[in-house]
Amino acid sequence: MSLDLNHQIGRFRRDQRGNIAVIFALSLIPVLSAIGCAVDYSRATQLRSNLQAAVDAASVGSVAKTSPAFIAAGTMNSDGPIPAGAKDAKKLFNGNMSGTTGYKLNNFSATVTKTGGTVSSTTSFSADIPTTFMNVIGKPTMTVTGTSTSVSNMPLYIDFYLLLDNTPSMGVGATPADVATMVNHTPDSCAFACHDLNDPNNYYKLAKSLGVTTRIDVLRTATQQLMDTAAATETYSNQFRMAIYDFGGSASTQGLRALFALSSSLTSAKSAAGNIDLMTVNGQGQLNDQDTGYSAILPAINSAIGAPGAGTSSAPQKYLFFVSDGVADEYNTGCLKPTTGGRCQSPINPALCTTIKNRGIKIAVLYTTYLALPTNAWYNSWIAPFNAGPYGPSPNSEIANNMKNCASPGLYFEVSPTEGISQAMNTLFQKAVSDARISS
Repeated sequence: MSLDLNHQIGRFRRDQRGNIAVIFALSLIPVLSAIGCAVDYSRATQLRSNLQAAVDAASVGSVAKTSPAFIAAGTMNSDGPIPAGAKDAKKLFNGNMSGTTGYKLNNFSATVTKTGGTVSSTTSFSADIPTTFMNVIGKPTMTVTGTSTSVSNMPLYIDFYLLLDNTPSMGVGATPADVATMVNHTPDSCAFACHDLNDPNNYYKLAKSLGVTTRIDVLRTATQQLMDTAAATETYSNQFRMAIYDFGGSASTQGLRALFALSSSLTSAKSAAGNIDLMTVNGQGQLNDQDTGYSAILPAINSAIGAPGAGTSSAPQKYLFFVSDGVADEYNTGCLKPTTGGRCQSPINPALCTTIKNRGIKIAVLYTTYLALPTNAWYNSWIAPFNAGPYGPSPNSEIANNMKNCASPGLYFEVSPTEGISQAMNTLFQKAVSDARISS
């Protein structure tokens, strides 16, 4: 018996087949711990991802164009924090995390600030996530954190001063067909619907009776439509202010005339634009027909425009929106072209615009192409030499070139008789708004 027992003991000592089970049992503890930690870590990573997405949404949403912070920033005259924005960010964060469990929020912070022309938001969070397996090794929670920053550019505030040429030359037919109608129905083949108060049968009334559309008619409608475009474009109700000027109601009282004082009420501006009409004259040849005095009008509008600002509500940028056919007709000893008895008929002098631009005021020019009037002897003698081409555009037209030089870079538009002035004005307005953002 004892020999058999000794034999069995010896065999047990020599047998290694049970080592695997022992080794597996010993290694199972760290393996299970690693798996448990991975499970806890994966869960924490997923929750952190949800929290980070929520804090990102809060950051972006709190500076969106429809957010309380963005709206509040538009009324602020100075830089600083926006409490309404911080409150909104917290609300957005909570909304995005609604229904999500498995974490304890230690802290959420949001700072929304207006600085110059931007609104910025910085949001952050800290949260504890309970562990299961890691708790066994003495780590009951995992702490996760995250931060998000968003910046939104505020729309620029812009004051537009509309200077609209309403002189007798804007009484010409709006299209070649309108011109032909006037020429065919007037004894002197005149294309202009002159508003002569001394003649009860003046060509202005004739144009109305014939259904002829003149440039001033189109300009009136286009200006009204421009106010609708501005209202649809602005982010804040008072972002754009408008002022409307023309060259005077009559030849005897010509000079810069305010049809509408600078105001953010675009509805009122549209209503006032309905009063745009052709300058009246008292008889043919009144004041030697000198009714387009750029040398007086442009310095006057320059004085009417205040100092331009950076585009904030308290310091708007300033744009002069100039619509004209580009030919001066005035008494001017400094005329760019030869005069007839002191009467200066000449392309606009770009130096008049340079004075305005040097103040930091942008000039958007809509050139209503000066039509060729081959049946008019005066036109053929005095205008045609610097208005090459039938009705432009032409690289040889000094009128067009000078009007382009009057404009700020990128803010020139020429509209031919076959194009719509309204569309051109809207296009030029959008270019001006885009230019304001780029140059700010």
